[in-house]
Amino acid sequence: MPIHLLPDHLINQIAAGEVVERPASVLKEVLENAMDAGSTVVDVQLEQGGVRRIRVADDGCGIPRDELPLALERHATSKIASLDDLEHVGTMGFRGEALAAIAAVSRMSITSRADGAPHAWRIDADPRELSPAALNHGTVVDVADLYFNTPARRKFLKSEGTEFAHCDDVFRRVALARPDVALQLSHNGRVSHRLPAGPREARVRALLGDDFLAAARPVEAEAGQLRIHGFASLPAYSRSSRDAQFFYVNGRFVRDKLVTHAIREAYADILHGSRHPAYVLFLELDPYGVDVNVHPAKVEVRFRESRAVHQFVYHALNRSLAASGAGGAPMAGGDGGSSLTPPAADTGHAPPAFIPPQQGRLAMEPASRAYFDFAASARPEAGTGEAERFSPAAFAPRPGGSAPPPALAPALPASDLAPPLGYALAQLHGVYVLAQNEGGLILVDMHAAHERILYERLKTLLDGTPGVQRLLIPAVFGVGPKDMASAEEHADLLERMGFELAPAGPQELAVRSVPALLASAPVGELVRALLAELRDYPATEVITARRNQLLATMACHGAVRANRTLTLPEMNALLREMEATERADQCNHGRPTWTALSMGELDRLFLRGR
Repeated sequence: MPIHLLPDHLINQIAAGEVVERPASVLKEVLENAMDAGSTVVDVQLEQGGVRRIRVADDGCGIPRDELPLALERHATSKIASLDDLEHVGTMGFRGEALAAIAAVSRMSITSRADGAPHAWRIDADPRELSPAALNHGTVVDVADLYFNTPARRKFLKSEGTEFAHCDDVFRRVALARPDVALQLSHNGRVSHRLPAGPREARVRALLGDDFLAAARPVEAEAGQLRIHGFASLPAYSRSSRDAQFFYVNGRFVRDKLVTHAIREAYADILHGSRHPAYVLFLELDPYGVDVNVHPAKVEVRFRESRAVHQFVYHALNRSLAASGAGGAPMAGGDGGSSLTPPAADTGHAPPAFIPPQQGRLAMEPASRAYFDFAASARPEAGTGEAERFSPAAFAPRPGGSAPPPALAPALPASDLAPPLGYALAQLHGVYVLAQNEGGLILVDMHAAHERILYERLKTLLDGTPGVQRLLIPAVFGVGPKDMASAEEHADLLERMGFELAPAGPQELAVRSVPALLASAPVGELVRALLAELRDYPATEVITARRNQLLATMACHGAVRANRTLTLPEMNALLREMEATERADQCNHGRPTWTALSMGELDRLFLRGR
């Protein structure tokens, strides 16, 4: 065939193949135009998942009569006029091809009344004729019978429910970005979302639910021309898919690999690899610093200072997630289950006075229980020993109804009388620690909490000289030929980590020292897991890429196990360590380490005040 110019209608249909993938693509383009028009109220009506009809009405500035025919032409726009405008575009749309592409594959009409116009005007895509119309103000875009003239493309569309779900996703993305705009979505005459204008937190709550906000941390950081704000969930709210991930750049929803990697790195220490975090984050920067003219769908961007953006997002999110709720950091959930001091319910009685036991802070040593047992047995007088000081009888009510004063040494400073996690009361089935704080009851998973504490401490092992605990009697255990070879090959690395290993036979290893933090860990099990890591991955990769996974394995093996009975001093020491440790709200696998029950929640369980 000779070279020839394509007809305009065919050009528009080709462009529609990139811009109009499905009904949700049409809704996205029309909604973004409504936002750019300065709308405060937008009503969206869908029929048959958007295939039969998509109608979007807004109260924006409208389109003048003379510009309505131009709105349906390719590369006609009011949003940019030069290359300089394109390089710092601040509107959602700017290409000037969306309406022309939609009109090429549907029956579309636009009715609009510009500010100051005596009445509205309507234009149909085919034929392009203007006619007077009735409309109070704003613009109505009506798209009917999508792909009616391209039946092959229409066959690729999914079921009505699937197409509506995609439209609903687009609606939610726009609604989260613009809480100042009231929006309504209806499908086949039934209202799905009715969102009044209001604060961003209310919009997030309406679309993602109370559960998300209860398990989310507020994120707020600013550095130079970069600013990020929003909410990021704790691992307890992790998802099996990425359906609750919303990231915006200057108000535009994007899916950027650079940003996704930064967020994933921030969650690396607290989230299991097969789970996905939930977040609603807004990044603001100079429009000159980001190129949005990358993809026809405008969901991909390019940052001019990509490394700086990556580090900014990573550190901002990492700091927010590292702040432990056990240390009194404010939570975003209001009255959620993780709140430390929730408001007391109005049950008709005053909450009981909180009288914490007075005790000094104890170092968290895995072998401390044996020491306390030994020390208690060596005291000649009962009533003055550590065991009796922390026994339940020491805090039993007196006949007069008042609690006895703590028969312990010096009182702590006033600031230490009511720590966030309170003081231990008892241990439940050798698994959970029960504690009382000012707000109510605290429940702690002792293995998960101790695992996080050890992990944060072990992070310094490969960077410096660890404390070493020499074993009085070397631990000898059998290994296979591969493990024996790994121990010999990586002897220097193991020594740097605090392990001293030597052959004790053809298939036996003797461990003469271990890191002091892991002195009470099962040595054989721990070393076998460590050698397996070294066998499967090069030593350089273990030190760099798999460093944290290796330390997490060591921490898991070294943490206190279930069914181990702890004394009250040990339990209190664990609580104090949690308050001083970053990311103490979850273990290395993303499980929560503690939760709280307020006095109001406990009262509701027993119907008090009713």
